[in-house]
Amino acid sequence: MVVGQLQAVAQRFDQEYRGESFELPDEVEEMAVFREWVAGSLTPRITSKFWELAKPKKGQRCLDLGCGLSFLIYPWKEWQAAFVGQDISKVAHAALNQRGPQLDSKLFKGVQLAPAHKLDYEPATFDLVIATGVSCYYPVDYWERVMTAVKPCLKPGGSFVFDVVNPEEELAENWAILETYLGVDVELVELKQWRTLIKTMGAKVTKQVAGEVFHMYRVQWA
Repeated sequence: MVVGQLQAVAQRFDQEYRGESFELPDEVEEMAVFREWVAGSLTPRITSKFWELAKPKKGQRCLDLGCGLSFLIYPWKEWQAAFVGQDISKVAHAALNQRGPQLDSKLFKGVQLAPAHKLDYEPATFDLVIATGVSCYYPVDYWERVMTAVKPCLKPGGSFVFDVVNPEEELAENWAILETYLGVDVELVELKQWRTLIKTMGAKVTKQVAGEVFHMYRVQWA
């Protein structure tokens, strides 16, 4: 199931990053959430600002899972933190590896083409691991695999920041419907299940913030 979903997510974002159109039914195109998406006003509303929970600091080494075009969009040069990316989108992978070094060859440390649960890094490599806009496409037990992989990659005291869909938010269901028509299913899981998983994984929520679709957590391991 996860393999098929990974392929679907990769295809959905490759299509968007290439600027290709999606063929959707008229009733979906009439939805307010679709019109906002096309106009570009939806993304700023629902994007999780991970730096509000853990702002990268100068000299830190950060791993961004499902990074998309992160290094080209967010102020990594201002933060002066080293960026390592990982994504399953071939288009995002190619674009970042081509343009990242041109933007800042010292801070940009490359992007791997791999899913979030496959982390090929030395132990205690990163001060911060980020994964926003990722968990929503997969079942909770997949995120257990991700957290299992992330934990050893963090330095002592390091943080893992990720977001999950809050199905109680008014916009969440309509956004999930839109994503389904864009080619991927969204997992609408109650927040209490995520909190249970975090506790089961031996992690502790050190900060959290609610958004219009996503609820963002910063967790740490003792």
